[in-house]
Amino acid sequence: MPHPRTPVARPVIAIAGIGIESSTFSPARTQAPAFHPSRGEEVLDRYPFLAPGEELREAAAWHGALVGKSLPGGTVTAAAFAELSDELIARLAELPSLDGLWYDIHGAMTVEGVDDAEAVLLERIRATVGPEVVVSTSMDLHGNVSRELAHRSDLITCYRMAPHEDHMETKERAVRNLVDLLVSGAPRPYKAWVPVPVLLAGEQTSTRIEPARSVYAAVDEVEALDGVTDAAIWVGYAWADEPRNRAAVVVTGPSREAVAAGAERLARGFWDSRKEFGFVAPTGTLDDCLDEALASAQRPYFVSDTGDNPTAGGAGDVTWGLARVLARPEFRDAGGPTVLYASVPGPAAVAHARRAGVGATVTVTAGAEVDDRHEGPLTMTGVVHAVREGDRDAETEVVLRVGSVFVILTALRKPYHHEHDFTDLHLDPRGADIVIVKIGYLEPELFAMSAGWKMALTPGGVDQDLVRLGHRRIRRPMFPFDPDMAEPDLSARLIAPSDEPLTGDDE
Repeated sequence: MPHPRTPVARPVIAIAGIGIESSTFSPARTQAPAFHPSRGEEVLDRYPFLAPGEELREAAAWHGALVGKSLPGGTVTAAAFAELSDELIARLAELPSLDGLWYDIHGAMTVEGVDDAEAVLLERIRATVGPEVVVSTSMDLHGNVSRELAHRSDLITCYRMAPHEDHMETKERAVRNLVDLLVSGAPRPYKAWVPVPVLLAGEQTSTRIEPARSVYAAVDEVEALDGVTDAAIWVGYAWADEPRNRAAVVVTGPSREAVAAGAERLARGFWDSRKEFGFVAPTGTLDDCLDEALASAQRPYFVSDTGDNPTAGGAGDVTWGLARVLARPEFRDAGGPTVLYASVPGPAAVAHARRAGVGATVTVTAGAEVDDRHEGPLTMTGVVHAVREGDRDAETEVVLRVGSVFVILTALRKPYHHEHDFTDLHLDPRGADIVIVKIGYLEPELFAMSAGWKMALTPGGVDQDLVRLGHRRIRRPMFPFDPDMAEPDLSARLIAPSDEPLTGDDE
């Protein structure tokens, strides 16, 4: 039986975590400044439910250690991981005695020379704060859950929606579960973990459509069972190549029978649906998508340039797609169909256009400084339409009109997910004929704005054709790499509370 705990009226809780979704198939490398780390009191400012006066804020004494979140990108350098981890641990060591810790991560961080980086960091955290501290982990559903990570977490949960419209709700749930456990004095929960040998892209597992909609609807049903505290399904991260990369289920709660049965139900539902998962939108080559957009009366018509999606881990500076757009004869004259293209980094191009000013005609070269495997740097001549400085991600943005294409150039890579990302640059996405965005599934504002939409299967570090990427280290057999594989063992691996020793393997 789990060890009983002493109730804590107002527990002392720390917040810590480093998060990124990092592709091993991108040549990019992620450095420490990309995480924009928050420290101390500013950590609490990240979470509306921990604002002064909020119930959860008053329920505990909160201490921010370090929380850093980067845009998705390439593998994190060993030096960056060491720098951030060492500071996080040092800050934890300076805090008063803790009752709990909220581990706020993504779950798909790949680090040079390190497998399962989040579990490695959590092991260091536990060694610092002591074995009695209760840890609640919150994650992205595109993260990876090894047995070690599940074991070292007392509570663990993830998003239930893709796109992640419930991201803050999930974090609040992780915190509430932690506070409730500490205040009640309940024993640490049992955890039932099931690895599911399926690895699919997020664009194939969106909860907007079936079967993911129904697969994830079952999570709420399992969570509602007596003896269950939380239930979660991780799709896993498809664009990294580690043994932990696969789908997984974890159900936590005081009843070992209930969590085991719930985990097996969710794992079976995911596995049985594996061949039904499809892309969330129609797909085609880039030329197919442009042909259809031009022929359609739907405006604006969105095209996802998926292979270099910076919010999935792409380098963001692949020029392959833009080169083909600018080569289309339909867009060579200013009077052609209006096209918005977001975006390509080119710091030198941005600096030159900014100096020239709005209205100037400039010739600049941008892109392919990081990922030049598919197309080299692209030289363009156009009119500077807009200049904007001070963006958190891009730093400086420039819009260059080349024919009828409005190309957004950035000093640093930036995702374009919101209408204001365009209107801030004096662009009208609702009035455009075609909007091309480096993205996979459309984020909610873009989805609501789009009259038509198609996903272009373009090359890059987050290529949607997973089989051709060349995974070498994932556990095999794995669907869809081994489509005719035998039935896997989907029985629950019961993980006793984390103050008991880890036994067994990671299979």
